[in-house]
Amino acid sequence: MPLLELKSVNTFYGRSHILFDVSLSVEKGEVVSLIGRNGAGKSTTFRSIIGLTPPMSGEILFKGSPVNGLKPHQICRRGVGFVPEDRRCFPDLTVRENLEVVARRQKETASPWTIAKVYELFPRLGERENNLGANLSGGEQQMLTICRTLMTNPEVLLLDEPSEGLAPIIVKMLADMIVEIRNEGVTVLLAEQNIHFCANVSDRGYVIDKGALRYCGKMSDLVTDEEIKEKYLAV
Repeated sequence: MPLLELKSVNTFYGRSHILFDVSLSVEKGEVVSLIGRNGAGKSTTFRSIIGLTPPMSGEILFKGSPVNGLKPHQICRRGVGFVPEDRRCFPDLTVRENLEVVARRQKETASPWTIAKVYELFPRLGERENNLGANLSGGEQQMLTICRTLMTNPEVLLLDEPSEGLAPIIVKMLADMIVEIRNEGVTVLLAEQNIHFCANVSDRGYVIDKGALRYCGKMSDLVTDEEIKEKYLAV
């Protein structure tokens, strides 16, 4: 049974049809990438999963149980963590306060994420723990939003465009951290434009274009498929 599964999901913004029969699955322990250009439907897919833009039809299953119709906070409590594209750290709280305010579910988890554990994963945050969120760099804010979501102890982590706008050295650091997060037992679904970033961290990839899936397969096959990359990923 997949940990997370979408079956023929159709999502609308008002009367605008955005996702067309999107079906995908993520197995426990995988890192899976949803790859596409701007406006392809990646963020809408994530918003559909987490309940921010509920689908008009289709089914979303988490651990075999439907989560359609649940509120975002209810889906989060089931074990789905969401890191949005625009980061949204609390600007007037310190790094430590950003982490403390969301911490929960530790008693239900064998090896829970704690502040000490996320500082071990992202040492830079430990160095900046008394700095306000507003005073962090873009890369530090991205690290903080990922760690803040980990503090909810999710089973699956949705990462929306984590590498966007970041310096190459920070992107490389994030790639290493995603692999480490997976090694800690967290399954990851990643939305990205950067196929090279995905190739370094993902087991499988889906390509989405104009709200419909165009490819599904191993990342090692996708990175060598020039036709798919030229047709759906070239700018």
